[in-house]
Formats: sequence, C-alpha cells, structure tokens
Amino acid sequence: MTLEVDDLRVYYRTLKGDVQALDGVSFGLRDGEILGLAGESGCGKTTLGKALIRLDGRMKHVGGSVTLDGQVLPIGDDVKMNPYRFKQVSLIPQYSMSAMNPTRKIGRMVRELLESRREKLDLDELHARLDLVELPKDVLGKYPIELSGGMKQRMVMVISTLLNPSLLIADEITSALDVSTQKAVVTTLKGFRDRGFVKSMIFITHDISLTNQLADTIMVMYAGKLAEKAPASTVVNAPKHPYTQLLISSLPEVGVRYADKRLTGIPGNPPSLLDPVPGCRFRDRCPLAFEKCAEDPPPVEVEKDHVVACWKAA
Repeated sequence: MTLEVDDLRVYYRTLKGDVQALDGVSFGLRDGEILGLAGESGCGKTTLGKALIRLDGRMKHVGGSVTLDGQVLPIGDDVKMNPYRFKQVSLIPQYSMSAMNPTRKIGRMVRELLESRREKLDLDELHARLDLVELPKDVLGKYPIELSGGMKQRMVMVISTLLNPSLLIADEITSALDVSTQKAVVTTLKGFRDRGFVKSMIFITHDISLTNQLADTIMVMYAGKLAEKAPASTVVNAPKHPYTQLLISSLPEVGVRYADKRLTGIPGNPPSLLDPVPGCRFRDRCPLAFEKCAEDPPPVEVEKDHVVACWKAA
C-alpha cells in the first residue's frame, strides 16, 4: 500500500480558537490507485491534501500519522518535510494557472526546481512529458504570461510530476476549465499514472460526476470527517451514507427533463468547526437522524472496500 493515513487531526489557529478542519480521518491508498476526494466547500478535502505535503504554515498537526511507502512522513514540521516534497509527495495546486513565477522563464523554473532537489535536468524526459500534454518544446523559453490558461495548467502538471512522486495530489485543478479541457486534464492524469510518472493519486474536487470518470475509489468527506469511501461505481450508484445520497441526488442527469421535478440542494448549513456539535456532524441536516446520532458514528466496513460512518448504514 502506497499511503496510510491514521486518525489524522489538523486544526487551523484563529483569533476565535482552533478550527477543527480534519478531525480523525483514516484511510489507505493502494499502489496505482486514484482516489477521488469529494465534498462541499469547507469539508476538509483541500486541508487533507495540503496536510499530506505540509504546505500551509497555519496548520497545526494535532494528532495521527501519515505513512508513505512504509516511511512515516514528518507532516508536523515544515523543514523536515522539505526533502519529501516533489520527490515522494507532490501537489498540483488549486490555482495552478497562477502558480508559476511570472518573472522566470519556464525552463529556468524547471532547472531551479531540479537543482533544489539535487537532480539533473534530462531534456529528453522533459520533452517526452511536454509531448504527452501536447505542449511545444519552445514553451520552455517563454514566460508564464505568454501561455494560455490551459497551457499553464498542463505545464504545472508536468513540473509537479518531474521527479516521479509516489503520491500526486491534484487539488481542484479542473474548476476553472471548460468541459472539453476538463476531459483532457483527466485523460492526462490517467496517462501519468499508467506511464509510471506517479504511483498513486488523490484527485480533490467538488464534482462527483467528473471524479467518477477518473477515480478508482471515491471518498466523501463532511465537516472534517470521512462520511463514505467505496469504489467509484458504488458511491455513484449505491451510496449508503445519507449525505452521499443527497449529494448524488442533487446532480442533474443528461437527457432528463425536470419540468415536473425540481432539483433541490441539501437543506441547512454545515456545522461550525470552531466548536462542532457532538455526535454525527450531519445529523442536523439528515432526514434519517435519530437518538443514536448524538454519538459519533465510527467508520465501518459494511461491504468489501465500502466504509461508511453512519449508524443507519452499519
């Protein structure tokens, strides 16, 4: 198994107190697996991605561990994590179209990254990856401002995978793209995995329909906790957690007319993570809530590879 996350707890320091952005998340990721991480804004999915590579100084590692390829990552220490970044674990950031230094030509940025990791530039390998993402070789002599948004996105994808990391985290990288470009990005990510440029991948998004095209497994989060994790087809076609069911039912279907049935969202709002309510964090919005929901439901494997944190599903 490439990745093992055990009871990970990460808080953000604020003037009002600690925001419990991740509160006891556990899961595993196998070699070659692509995990789609889904949920509404504020559920903790981006925090989880950043915590695995330690890219936000506001984070406070409260507890839990992360093991990658049998080695425990020092995710509580910025300095100690530095040797692991881009080599063992890499990130395509959420706003990757503006992630490149505007004062550097792209080729120079690539060289500086490799030199910082004591690696030599292999031009043949770099050119092969540019071909894969359909970028011309002369892009290396350009400044980021000379590239279109889609070209910047693909260039950042190349830079993030240059050192063949064991784990690649792609954080909302399709949110600013049109539908055809989104499909091209998904195809490219699969190509990176299939060619061995990365071993395993976490694809963070709010778009479950897009996740289903890429991911082998989907994990749904809610208010800093794992709600459900299962093979992608199971999550889309036979979800068991009430939150996942409502999330799936709120998605429109191609070719279906909604003249007689209006699409509805999930009523209510997520709880504050400054002082979250005890028990199931979805219970105030859940149509199936009952007395037992005042207790925190543990994640339970209800079927093979299908984990649900819900008293009704257990």
